[in-house]
Amino acid sequence: MRRKEPIVLAAPFLPLALLALPLACGPRAARATEPKPNIVLILADDLGVNDLSCYGRKDHSTPRLDRLAAQGLRFTSAYCAQPICSPSRAALLTGKHPARLHLTNFLPGRADAPSQRLRQPAIEGQLPLEEVTLAEILRGAGYATACIGKWHLGGEGFGPREQGFDHAYPGRAVTRPTAAEGSKGEHDLTAEAERWMEENKARPFFLYLAHNTPHIPFDSTPEDAARHKDAFHPAYAAVIEHLDACAGRIAAKLDALGLAQRTIVIFASDNGGLHVLESPGTPATHNTPFRAGKGYVYEGGLRVPLIVRWPGKVRPGAASDAPVVLTDLVPTLLEAAGLDPAKAAGPLDGASLLRLLEGGELAPRTLFWHFPNYTNQGGRPAGAARDGRWKLVESYEEGRAELYDLARDPSEGKDLAREEPGRAAELRAKLAAWRRRIGAQECAPNPELDERLHARLYIERDPSRIAAAATAREIAAAWEDWRKGMNEAVKGRRPAVTPAKGDIRLHARDARVHGDTLRYEPEPWKDTLGYWIKAGDWASWEVDVARAGRYEVEVLQGCGEGSGGAEVAVEVAGGSLAFTVQETGHFQRFVQRTIGAVELPAGKATLAVRPRSKPGPAVMDLRRVVLRPVE
Repeated sequence: MRRKEPIVLAAPFLPLALLALPLACGPRAARATEPKPNIVLILADDLGVNDLSCYGRKDHSTPRLDRLAAQGLRFTSAYCAQPICSPSRAALLTGKHPARLHLTNFLPGRADAPSQRLRQPAIEGQLPLEEVTLAEILRGAGYATACIGKWHLGGEGFGPREQGFDHAYPGRAVTRPTAAEGSKGEHDLTAEAERWMEENKARPFFLYLAHNTPHIPFDSTPEDAARHKDAFHPAYAAVIEHLDACAGRIAAKLDALGLAQRTIVIFASDNGGLHVLESPGTPATHNTPFRAGKGYVYEGGLRVPLIVRWPGKVRPGAASDAPVVLTDLVPTLLEAAGLDPAKAAGPLDGASLLRLLEGGELAPRTLFWHFPNYTNQGGRPAGAARDGRWKLVESYEEGRAELYDLARDPSEGKDLAREEPGRAAELRAKLAAWRRRIGAQECAPNPELDERLHARLYIERDPSRIAAAATAREIAAAWEDWRKGMNEAVKGRRPAVTPAKGDIRLHARDARVHGDTLRYEPEPWKDTLGYWIKAGDWASWEVDVARAGRYEVEVLQGCGEGSGGAEVAVEVAGGSLAFTVQETGHFQRFVQRTIGAVELPAGKATLAVRPRSKPGPAVMDLRRVVLRPVE
């Protein structure tokens, strides 16, 4: 397994004559001379967009988070990068689309089953170590970094410490509720965060406080439930109250340390609230007026609460309806820390919101989602695009697109695809082009399909259209048979994920370079074989195959505009696979591509990557090659 080298962001060398010149002016240059702000990112787990009082929920009490919103900016059209936990968190920490990372479902994912019309692609089983996180970059810029709480991006060897966090404290995801502790370990995590902030108060710090709240299972004391007896879900309302209290403790600690005025505090959720029956005691919440919830690309699954407090920068009590996505946080926070996102992290899929936070406007853009997976909540493979007031939802099972006018129909109840065929076709073409551009994985037909079972679980009753009743219990009673069928459909089956162990990962830094200009570029946002401007240059790795068998070959390549089209061969153990280099818009904007499979004997071998043609100025940048066993 590759170990990461620490990222050090050193100042560039300047000739002596230039040192006497005034420094460049502008907002970023000014911020570079200001003290670095502390960053506290509090992430809830499955908290619905309207679960806080400040977002309109009347049966939940969240006075401390309401106060945070009153002191900062509350976003009313904030989106997660994927309506489910692991990929949303991967995007939050890397600034890259889950589809680009090939990490599109929760880990380890839902298994393929006869109830499902399509076979899902095998997703990454962890956040690859080659990906550079916000924590790594900030640590290289002098920040202390801590991940306290839920990780869910990989097991041993792929945890927070391997991804830039100096301190990691997972706590416990489930605890016995008492007067001093909720059922999700909230107060224990908060106490650890308070201790760590005090210990690091003399230097800039990045605290990622990732609560397990309010993910199932959850519970409450009888006293707490009794106080919320009129809520949609009394125990859930009590859990939210504990989450609110913990957010208040963090704010109070910043005040006590004298750090509040120079600390950016962000509160968000990883995805929408759980609106279906998934385990005893659920559904947890409803996302009214938005459709569906966790596991769906409808608004209830994608929209999340997002609050940003930054004294002196963000106007208190403000609200913004600008569509933003949590992928935007990496470039935003890097720029807030005085760093150039392009130089610190390379090409990102998110956009900096700094201008918006400071009272300006965000340039119009189209937001995209690709979810080629089934979920435990009844979600089916789908994609989505939002362009202004218009939202397209594409069903991959049926090859059908739905179109909604969110300004008039935020609940996505009236499909306008037939009334607006041109607009629907345009957005669908944009979504397809985006998928190709980022190297998104696609589904395939499922040869095990049982049409009757599929109809019973997905067609005869549509879980995306569950409407809120007076209580969660009323909804649960009507969906018990459906839940039983969903669970039985995957019983005894294994999800399709790439293994943390078993694959052979060949990194650019370990390659042997042959030729004149090709070389390894060590900058963290590059970490690539670059300057591949001669077709005669090539690279090789020594491979030790522990187990003979068939191996899939995947390349992670990038290519700038005008340099695509090179024909390249990957040669190993007497076999050869050819692929055509895809333009990605930038040499360090990488896409993962599976180019075929080869039979490998056990033992040592040499893998070579050789260009056969080079129609453009350069061949490509190559970050890694993976040989993955095919079972």
